[in-house]
Amino acid sequence: MPQVDDDDYEPVFKKSNWGTSRYVYNPNNPVGMALIILSLVFALVMMFLMEERKGPFEPPKETPWSPQIDDNPTYPWDEDPYATPPDGTTPMPSPTP
Repeated sequence: MPQVDDDDYEPVFKKSNWGTSRYVYNPNNPVGMALIILSLVFALVMMFLMEERKGPFEPPKETPWSPQIDDNPTYPWDEDPYATPPDGTTPMPSPTP
C-alpha cells in the first residue's frame, strides 16, 4: 500500500471560514472542485428550465370543461322512459319500489 503524505491531503469538505459551523466544498481537492462545477451546472440548467417553463415546470395542459360535440354522451333518460318527470300535473308512481 503506498504511503500518503499527510501534508498533501485535502478533505473534500472543510469548515467555513465565516465563523459558522457549516461545511463547504473544498476547491483544493479535485472531488470538491468537481462538486462545485456540477452544482453550478445543475443550478443553471434548473434556472433555464424555469425560465422556459419546460420539464417539471411546464404548466398543465388545458382540459375542456365540457364534452366534445363528436362525443355521444349517454343520459339516463335516453335508456329509461320513466327517468324524466312527466309533463302532466298529476304525479306518476315510480316503477321501482
